[in-house]
Amino acid sequence: MSGFSDVAAFEAALRALPAPDERAMAEARARQAELTKPSGSLGRLEEIAVFMAGWQGTARPSAQRIRAALFAGNHGVTARGVSAFPSEVTAQMVANFRAGGAAINALADLCGAQLSVIPLDVDRPTGDIVTEPAMCEADCLAALNVGAAQVSSDAQLMFVGEMGIGNTTPAAALCAQAFGGHAGIWCGRGSGVDDAGAARKVAAVSAALALHGQDCTGPFETLRRLGGREIAAMAGAILAARIQRVPVLLDGFICCAAVAPLVAANPAFTDHCLAAHRSAEGGHARLLAHFGLEPLLQLEMRLGEGSGAAVAVHLVRAALATHNTMATFAEAAVAGAP
Repeated sequence: MSGFSDVAAFEAALRALPAPDERAMAEARARQAELTKPSGSLGRLEEIAVFMAGWQGTARPSAQRIRAALFAGNHGVTARGVSAFPSEVTAQMVANFRAGGAAINALADLCGAQLSVIPLDVDRPTGDIVTEPAMCEADCLAALNVGAAQVSSDAQLMFVGEMGIGNTTPAAALCAQAFGGHAGIWCGRGSGVDDAGAARKVAAVSAALALHGQDCTGPFETLRRLGGREIAAMAGAILAARIQRVPVLLDGFICCAAVAPLVAANPAFTDHCLAAHRSAEGGHARLLAHFGLEPLLQLEMRLGEGSGAAVAVHLVRAALATHNTMATFAEAAVAGAP
């Protein structure tokens, strides 16, 4: 898509979200009722098939063309000792992604996703959210549009990931601003900080909320003040996917935090999303509860990169394989259809 020309266009898109195709969903449910199995016996696999039908607009959906985008950015707040790693690691990991050496490379290859790696000014950290907004308006809008540009309408499924040392701190701030609660309930161990590092993270998020909270008047301002470039890019991609009716597998805590301000403004925002997994990062389960989403997997993963979503692709494909290729009672000449 062409992106968001200005903040008003971004906000207008969030208010005018397309709905799933109810006719395709009804036809998919009717097909499920005819397949050679007891009704409901494939559990959530049946729900996934109907979900995919609604967003693809067909009773026989597919997940062969999968788009994946990994965004990278650095954060000024990292200088406060909120991460176990220095910010230089972000650029080093971008090089690793491009060389094919990271977990997401292996997992994207396995599920057949077309993966793009998009660094966003990793040599220019955002502002320190404790003392200033993370981004100016132009930077935030540009990041949203970088994300939106990664979405293609011919994709049948999409997921996004991130890399950004220190980014669980702005993610926690976004969640607290969107859904309330003190900083401590949203701040986890992230990359593995010790007790002192965890305390610094809580202090940073508390200070950021005190400074910016009253000015976070909508999703854009919340992302601009408390987020980061890679975080805003994920939000832009997931919103653009909704506009183009592309279903999305949400990854972990940071991916979900990226859209927390959008969900707070429009609770229907995640209707085109499946929660791929529940991260081991403490705030993720709480965030998914606010979204009203049940995770497909619980594997104690906390890597980011889109790794949990890449694993969940296989569940989506399993759901569609059974939905599309099983025989109906009539085709199999099996009596006793329910």
